[in-house]
Amino acid sequence: MIGTLRGTLLDRGDDEIIVEVGGIGYRLVVSPGTQISLGEVGAEVFVHVHHHYRDDDQTLYGFMSRDERACFEALISAHGVGPALGLAILSVHDPAALAGVLATEDVAALCLVPGVGKKTAARLLVELKEKLDLPTVDLTRGELSSIEPGSASELADVREALAGLGYSADEIQTAMKGLPSEGDAALLLKAALQRLAVAS
Repeated sequence: MIGTLRGTLLDRGDDEIIVEVGGIGYRLVVSPGTQISLGEVGAEVFVHVHHHYRDDDQTLYGFMSRDERACFEALISAHGVGPALGLAILSVHDPAALAGVLATEDVAALCLVPGVGKKTAARLLVELKEKLDLPTVDLTRGELSSIEPGSASELADVREALAGLGYSADEIQTAMKGLPSEGDAALLLKAALQRLAVAS
């Protein structure tokens, strides 16, 4: 079983890369975030690998960090979550953001992932809280410390309002990152819109 690869980035496609190690090219499926972080073709790269076995196929999935791989493995162990959906979730929520989503039980945040509805999101919240050992996986970094209990409904209202205004998942994630958890939804929405105005 392959756990990590260090080598030369030989080629890249929309959702996969080829890393050459000792004259052998390994094809790895990666998220858009990992694609961006790897650099240009010809660069030396180091990736953490999940070696996925199926009855008739084997696929390598590449990640920039051990935490991201651990999240992916927890996600695909949940009922009804395959590798494609697991990567989609990590493309919208990095490990630290996912920890915040779980801590605040933010169903709306999971619904930002294409293909995840409210029922699936609610089920994932329950399953992932059991499967992810947050201190061990070290998902408590980033903005999690600033999130207060009971703030999930206000943050969810802001996400729904932004989605209703036509903002994309990436734009909503940018607007919500580090957003103060205290205050009513109207003030939080105003702050989010100001961030989007500055970013545009």
